[in-house]
Amino acid sequence: MSLFPPRLPAARYFALTWGITEQFGGMTSAMLRRSRSFRRIGGVDVDLLTLDDGPDYPELSERLRAKGELIDGLRIRNLWDELRATPPAPRGVIPTLPPLLAPEDDDTVREHDGVVLSRARRDGDGHLSVDRFRRDGSLLATEREGAERRVVVYGVDGTPLRSWRTSWGLYRWWFDRLTAGRASFLLVDSKTAARPVARYRRDHVTTLHVVHASHRVAGRPRTLRASREGVLRRAGDFDEIVVLTERQRSDLVEDLAALGVQARVRTIPNEVTLPPAVSAPRPATRGVVVASLDKRKRLGHAIEALAKAHTADARIEADVIGEGPDGPKLAARIRDLGAEDWIRLRGFDPHAREEFATAGFSLLTSTSEGLPLVLVESMAAGCIPLAYDIRYGPADMIRDGVNGFLLPEGDVDGLARRIAELAAMPPGRVEGMRRKARARAAEFSDRAITRRWARELRAAYDAKLLTAAREQPMGVRARRLAGVVRRRARWALGR
Repeated sequence: MSLFPPRLPAARYFALTWGITEQFGGMTSAMLRRSRSFRRIGGVDVDLLTLDDGPDYPELSERLRAKGELIDGLRIRNLWDELRATPPAPRGVIPTLPPLLAPEDDDTVREHDGVVLSRARRDGDGHLSVDRFRRDGSLLATEREGAERRVVVYGVDGTPLRSWRTSWGLYRWWFDRLTAGRASFLLVDSKTAARPVARYRRDHVTTLHVVHASHRVAGRPRTLRASREGVLRRAGDFDEIVVLTERQRSDLVEDLAALGVQARVRTIPNEVTLPPAVSAPRPATRGVVVASLDKRKRLGHAIEALAKAHTADARIEADVIGEGPDGPKLAARIRDLGAEDWIRLRGFDPHAREEFATAGFSLLTSTSEGLPLVLVESMAAGCIPLAYDIRYGPADMIRDGVNGFLLPEGDVDGLARRIAELAAMPPGRVEGMRRKARARAAEFSDRAITRRWARELRAAYDAKLLTAAREQPMGVRARRLAGVVRRRARWALGR
């Protein structure tokens, strides 16, 4: 390990997602954790950018700060809140104000303290119309899709100030205002927010899209998920694509090549805050599942496997922590099995991850993942993972029988057998597996992953400069290459 602390390049840093809510999932958790490490370890401030119509970002920011999710040097900046505070200067020919939406029962309305901040509606053709307002009730913006597609922002007095043909044009204008011509890194975590960034090319902005989940349709090699295909077909328009595992990097490079797309694709895992080692004994018979109760997590498999294992060893029990649309169906299945006393649906718990420190094993039965944060957190706490060999994550983390158990995807019977086998193992062997699980997770510490980000951000910046230099005269190219060589020499010395 280098004796020097990780140093991030001198630049402005932005992390872009579509929106942040109170009960966020794994992608937002990973984005916030990475941003905190950039501040604490890398020494840079990070602005967290959101594009949605969230009505209470100031209050949400305070709540997240109280929980430690936001720290000094991190702040949430929402496009519409910033337009409310600082409207754009008038520019260009402004179209006529369209008729405002008359309230209808099916409208999507966002309010704050009784004031409507946005009203949205889709017509029969799927075209979106949105009216947005300031907190004093004055008109902020109108957005209309269809033949007269247009986004218009208004002054407090209702005067049209500026317009864009699409919301994407408005987003890119905002990015320009934020970066202000200074060297900047724009890390895009949300696949929805990545769509406009794919067309955002600025010499001073290095863009990276972090893919947090599988890009493939499960079970169909070289078939991109519909939700990701549009962005990945433009992967070459980003300065870099970042995935979480080497296995996914290999697959994505292969898939992009089949489409004739050339792109920089690199691997940087998500980090975890490693818990202190727990020396107290814990039963190998108690499991925990931390997951959203939805179709992709496939928790019905976990419940069936636990029921089969309990038949072999009546000591086996488990807590399922999370919420989601499949909750009622899973509860009904647990009742049918007569398992309410030893398979407990506990709902949402903000401290769910702490359960890994006292549970003997964890289960992961998803159809697909990127690099499941709960898998790394489980191993970091010495909670032995049992996981399906899905794309992506488990095979990159688990050595079967050494620091966890890896099962063929969908093998409920095999999962049940492994749970029962673990419960029957000698305590010394179980403890050895726990130590090896913790050792593997230690490679994902905040410091280790921030160091990888520092190295990769510098490389992406250099690659961007060299690509741009190809269009320049020979003398300019030579000077830029010499600058890259000097920087790399300094970085190698930790300076």
